[in-house]
Amino acid sequence: MKITFFSTQPYDKDFFNKHNDGLGFTFEFLEAGLDEKTVDLVKKSVAVCVFVNDKVNRKVIECLALNGVKVIALRCAGFNNVDLAAAKENNISVCRVPAYSPQAVAEHAVAMILTLNRKTHKAYNRIREQNFSLNGLLGFDLHGKTVGVIGTGNIGRAFCKIMIGFGCNVVAFDLIANREVEALGVRYMPLMDVLAASHIISLHSPLNDQTHNLVNVDTIAMMKTGVMLINTSRGGLVDTKAVIDGLKSGKLGYVGIDVYEQEEKLFFRDLSAGIILDDVISRLISFPNVLITSHQGFFTDEALTKIAVVTLSNIDAILKNQDIEMANSLA
Repeated sequence: MKITFFSTQPYDKDFFNKHNDGLGFTFEFLEAGLDEKTVDLVKKSVAVCVFVNDKVNRKVIECLALNGVKVIALRCAGFNNVDLAAAKENNISVCRVPAYSPQAVAEHAVAMILTLNRKTHKAYNRIREQNFSLNGLLGFDLHGKTVGVIGTGNIGRAFCKIMIGFGCNVVAFDLIANREVEALGVRYMPLMDVLAASHIISLHSPLNDQTHNLVNVDTIAMMKTGVMLINTSRGGLVDTKAVIDGLKSGKLGYVGIDVYEQEEKLFFRDLSAGIILDDVISRLISFPNVLITSHQGFFTDEALTKIAVVTLSNIDAILKNQDIEMANSLA
């Protein structure tokens, strides 16, 4: 039984090959992303395994069905790039890994906060140049600051726990209040109140029609002047041009992003020898108070192990007509 992987990196091969013992799948690893131009590369595969930037629209799904594909397996939690209705109509099962390691992404968000605040990346470069000056490296105490968390699913909940450990006052917005999160001491508030009260705002929401461009000109205007904005969720939650305007005006004091709306053209690639044609990301990179990482939040040994094990288990169970965990199944 062959599985075709799209958007493959070397570490994907390592972890999936390592955890294929006893399952007997045959793997085909492709560096190309899945879209209408590459779907014909799928030959004699029972499943395709895709990642966050692959485009699994209706036309792609119809082509997969014609080629005998039975399963679309996402090796990630988000599924906004898959047409679930089309998959159901074409009798293709869709599965994902909803909780590969909430701690991995939450800890990366905290790492971005600490880096932006204490400017350790700048200090590291200074010391290597024998510059031991502290000028320009002033930070602030996290203790006592109000941290706003937008979205309190598995990752948001893990993030709340960490920030409470720093002695922060944590407030949150979600459509449904999580009692476990409330028991930690987190106070749920309307979105506008969270934005207005927070010194740091961290996004942990899925991307859908309601959350697209959640951070925009209007919502930025509600925030404190000098606020720190962190996004380790999905690039589409943020109107990047509005963020640039917020940085230029000083409304946004710090911005850390691990995701970007147009990231499929940039992230997971070495572009150091070329010219980046995306003027928006180039402008963002130019700000000294902006930290960008390339969808690195999930990238821990524990998370990659869980992704490989759960993805292969999902595919195996579906092909054997066995039940998989409800949260893993999408269509």
